[in-house]
Amino acid sequence: MNATDPTAGLTVWAEIDLDALEHNVRTLRARAPKSDLMAVVKADAYGHGLLPVARAAVRAGASWLGVAQFAEAFALRDAGITTRLLTWLSVPGSDFAGAVRRDIDLSASATWTLYAIAAAAREQGRTARVHLKVDTGLGRNGAWGDELDALVGSIGSLEAEGAVSLVGVFSHFAYADAPQHPTVRAQQVRFEEIVGKLEQAGLHPQLRHLANSAATLTNPSAHYDLVRPGLAVYGLSPVPDLGAPEHYGLREAMRLTAHLSSVKPCSAGQGISYGHTYTTPRDTLLGLVPMGYADGIPRHASSVGPALVGGRRVTIAGRVCMDQFVLDLGADYDGAAGDEVVLFGRGAAGEPTAQDWATAIGTINYEIVTRLGCRVPRSYTGEGTA
Repeated sequence: MNATDPTAGLTVWAEIDLDALEHNVRTLRARAPKSDLMAVVKADAYGHGLLPVARAAVRAGASWLGVAQFAEAFALRDAGITTRLLTWLSVPGSDFAGAVRRDIDLSASATWTLYAIAAAAREQGRTARVHLKVDTGLGRNGAWGDELDALVGSIGSLEAEGAVSLVGVFSHFAYADAPQHPTVRAQQVRFEEIVGKLEQAGLHPQLRHLANSAATLTNPSAHYDLVRPGLAVYGLSPVPDLGAPEHYGLREAMRLTAHLSSVKPCSAGQGISYGHTYTTPRDTLLGLVPMGYADGIPRHASSVGPALVGGRRVTIAGRVCMDQFVLDLGADYDGAAGDEVVLFGRGAAGEPTAQDWATAIGTINYEIVTRLGCRVPRSYTGEGTA
């Protein structure tokens, strides 16, 4: 390290490659050439940074952005991003007027939501853009049964009044990561039945959208008018059992790296970290990594989380603590404090991946990247970084 190294003095950092992210958006667009593409940038763009990622996705051709919560949508609009934008989670008292004023598309999955949106539109003297969220079998957010009938019965009169415009109808898959699961086709059939029901009621949404990352990559029949990839935008595989990112032409955008804060000799038989759940099997060197579960390293990665140091793969030794964890580097390690440790990055380059971490602790790669805490600075490389 030297004074010109931008990582000098940092304990840990996440490097975000915007070129890789733009490449992924273009790759996904090519997978669904007849559909518009919504880049899902919720949860601080899956931990990658909301505004830099949103701008990169738009540069690469995303015609829509999607977020879960109003605050995320407001942040995008207030930063000057004018791309079409959908947000889909709200509660009574949410700032619908602020959303309508900012020209944000809104989701209606219950009659109370539709009426709240219409009231906000009247207050603002504008027509609110609405996407009807329907539950086709996930059993989560979305209307079905009597609630769906009530929504269909109400939208027409509100459209005639000019309070709302039905822009889209959408749903979520339960098993998109298992393309052959029977629920996938069943949900598509149900979705198409609901679209037909809307049309019979004289309602003609411009956009039908159902495909997430997995369906965008593996199920062209579900592309409809708009696809909504999230995870794949960031270069991670939504179907790791079927293929790694490179199998689908994707490149991991995030590389999580730390500096060793110490390297010290340790005798065989020494217990390591809280509870001594790991004992050194031989004389060795211990490396201390100054990040922990407060930074997003899962505590249940204790003794199983992978890392790359000095070109060799090692595993966390003992418990992950709030601010630090230990690596057993081996007696022949010839490095020192300040050496770089790659926690996850690019599988094609031989680095541990977010999927490796997910497999090690029994979770999904989504959780690995989104759980990084606010103490982990993000740095950006690639086109448009400035």
